Amino acid sequence: MAKWTAFPHAGDYEFDAASLKKNWARLHQGDCEPLPKDAAVLQAWVHFHNGEFQKAYDAGIKAGGAGITVANKAASIYANYLETKEKTKLEMFMEVAGRAEAQQAEDSKNANAYYWQAYALGRYGQGISVAKALAQGLGTKVKNALEQAIKLSPKHADAHIALAAFHAEVIDKVGSLIGGMTYGAKKDVGLSLFKDALKLNPTSAIAMIEYANGMVMLEGDKKMKEATKLYEQAAASKPMDAMERLDVEMAKAELED
Repeated sequence: MAKWTAFPHAGDYEFDAASLKKNWARLHQGDCEPLPKDAAVLQAWVHFHNGEFQKAYDAGIKAGGAGITVANKAASIYANYLETKEKTKLEMFMEVAGRAEAQQAEDSKNANAYYWQAYALGRYGQGISVAKALAQGLGTKVKNALEQAIKLSPKHADAHIALAAFHAEVIDKVGSLIGGMTYGAKKDVGLSLFKDALKLNPTSAIAMIEYANGMVMLEGDKKMKEATKLYEQAAASKPMDAMERLDVEMAKAELED
């Protein structure tokens, strides 16, 4: 496999197995991933939180089982934020979706197997254009997988955000009438899912960013002021690991534009 682009703030986060265990609940408030029992899987997560995404991916794949989740998260976050080649990025998302679907077959109660399938298909859809993705039937797949993730893990804040974003993007692209009739997308459901996500994970920069974007999609420019305030909160939040740092940096970059 080609060498992945390095995390731009390498060395800023230095978790080890002990410090990761201590901070696990806070770091995984968004995805509700259980603390791994297997030392090899825990080590893969150490790499992930330190921003060593390729090492996290390799270690997760090698460990198998619960390690597939860390591999999928590492590949997804890396592809979303750091991969510069569009073709490679889209291929990575499709690989994650395929692996996550296989993981569901082996472990049907694993909420993150559904979440990472939905996340990867959703980002792939954004890459090829939401309209194209909907035409290919990806919208329904994303919605079903996210609803299943929330059913299995009701406090999964990240799944709430992603499902809220699904409602917002569909309505933004095809309007509320077709969005509601064809894809079950509803403005009030989207807004309430965003609020729930922030209640479940109040310090999440990505929840603030996605809520800001979704609010403008669903309610128009009159919400610009509120959306900007959310971006400012996201940019001012204190990241605890590499992934959170990427979210915060993205919020800062958006505000500078």
